[in-house]
Amino acid sequence: MNERIQKLIEQATRHYPATESSGEFSTFDKEKFAQLIAQECADICMEMYAKCAGLPGDGALAKDCAYWIKKDFGVE
Repeated sequence: MNERIQKLIEQATRHYPATESSGEFSTFDKEKFAQLIAQECADICMEMYAKCAGLPGDGALAKDCAYWIKKDFGVE
């Protein structure tokens, strides 16, 4: 599995320590995982925007791409 995906899975997983009444367990937040993926994609677009600074068009399309990814997936 891709190392970046594994990192996002870890960020979307919450671990709970063992207690007297239950053993150790973890929960996976699917919504958080999806938002992390969308944020990662938007960040890639913003990196492209930054790399295009000073070039014709100044990477406006990449910046718009980041905006729409975040908007469509509800990422702030």
